[in-house]
Amino acid sequence: MSIRTLFPILLASLLAACAGAPPLPADAPAPHIEGDAARAAQAQGWLRSELYFGMGSEDGAPSRVQAEPTSEERWREFLDREVTPRFPDGLTVFDAYGQWLFRGDPGPDRLRTKVLVVLHEDTPRRRADIEAIRLAWKQATGHQSVLWSRHPVEVAF
Repeated sequence: MSIRTLFPILLASLLAACAGAPPLPADAPAPHIEGDAARAAQAQGWLRSELYFGMGSEDGAPSRVQAEPTSEERWREFLDREVTPRFPDGLTVFDAYGQWLFRGDPGPDRLRTKVLVVLHEDTPRRRADIEAIRLAWKQATGHQSVLWSRHPVEVAF
């Protein structure tokens, strides 16, 4: 066979492969998310709170005393003591790297960082829980701040 004869066959085969799976029949059940007794399948009025914890300075201004690095063991103890009791249903922690400029310093501090992500109802109680976690970290470490970023989210379980 020549290329001219094979080309239309190959093209038709490629187009058929790109077409994908056939559509579901009209009477097929729609995808469904099931909740459980404690949580609805979908919820509104929730926040995604992200807390940024400095784990001790790696590089900062020599004129300012730097915080001692926080060990993984100390971090885990903090999670177990301060965070998990307030948010026992779940949370996520990311290892990160960050930097910030301390007021009056000529250059930024560069830090190992933990980012704690908690999805929670937007209630005064939950906001107070987040604030208590921030305060506990500052008291335990002597750090000046814990950044709190919050965003409205729609959640489904």
